[in-house]
Amino acid sequence: MRYVGGLQRQQLMMAKTCTDKLWDLAAAEVQSRENGGGEDVGGGGEAAGERSVFLTGSKAGGKTSILLRCLDRDEPAKPTLALEYTFGRRATGHNTPKDIAHLWELGGGTSLSDLIQIPITADSVRSLSVILVVDLSAPCALWATAETLLQAARAHVERAASRARQVDKSRAAAKRPPPFAPRVLPKDFPDRELISAFPVPLLIIGSKYDLFQELPSDKRKVVCKTLRFVAHYHAASLIFSSIKSESLMSKTKSFFSHLAFNVDAGKTVSCDSSKPLIIPAGSDSFSQIGSPPTTDVDITSLHARNPKDLWKKVYERIFPPENTSEKKEVKDPAKDPQYSEPQIDAMRAQKDQELEEYKKNAAKSWKGLELDT
Repeated sequence: MRYVGGLQRQQLMMAKTCTDKLWDLAAAEVQSRENGGGEDVGGGGEAAGERSVFLTGSKAGGKTSILLRCLDRDEPAKPTLALEYTFGRRATGHNTPKDIAHLWELGGGTSLSDLIQIPITADSVRSLSVILVVDLSAPCALWATAETLLQAARAHVERAASRARQVDKSRAAAKRPPPFAPRVLPKDFPDRELISAFPVPLLIIGSKYDLFQELPSDKRKVVCKTLRFVAHYHAASLIFSSIKSESLMSKTKSFFSHLAFNVDAGKTVSCDSSKPLIIPAGSDSFSQIGSPPTTDVDITSLHARNPKDLWKKVYERIFPPENTSEKKEVKDPAKDPQYSEPQIDAMRAQKDQELEEYKKNAAKSWKGLELDT
């Protein structure tokens, strides 16, 4: 028995030694990655053949439905709870690794824009694309949604890119080629000196085109011209889509696959406002778009600071933004009616009430103790 006990103690000591070594190795690996010294393919970011796509846009704008169709997944779309992750794979050839796309979808419209920092990191930004889905059937919320989310995404992308460049400097010192390359537009890109190109490839999808067609033609023209301006100003591609149209979904899938798997997006271009817009980045220009639709608006009275501000003021004159004081976004998804669960919510309310009573009783107890002392 003494021998067995001694053997057990020896085994425990060996196991502890191995565990300590594993922790040391793990700590060293984390430190190496933070310092940019990893040996992974792609220079510390995602492996070759891997890309990241971040989807954001209008609340209940059809992002999940579009994503599922692009991935050929036959399953019902469910409301996105905060930030969700999935992935897609595509075979590139016989006995070759499949391309992988890491797909992040942000729910809640503009209310959860703080979560954008999670999928946009110094690693993911090296192969990142952004998809903005705007609900064409809700034109009054369109500009505010696009402006808020694009500003937030741009800020996080630029911060992540800055961190990636810092990592690259340490790799360069270690004689490793810097892997991060910022987006550079071709020299013949229309209006190259007048636009503010988004720092990574950007696709704007106008969803629910079937409902959009019910708007008066003059209203549709305003939305079309404005989205063309927004897309071209950010050097983005623009496409109108509807999950009820196989043709439009096929074209949307081509644009999506181009970002996710580097597949050719095709050369179809349609700038006619009476038809679904299909405009790849670089296929439009300010001269083709024209001036803002100001039939009933005096431009001089708007006091715009720049062209973008002018388009915003004109658009919001025609489509007044929703009153945010009356319609406040819910920060806590647990309190959002969209995700209501009657039985769970009732139990949660009961537990919240019990917690408040406990806090009151505990406060009284502490006051009693202070009086006794």
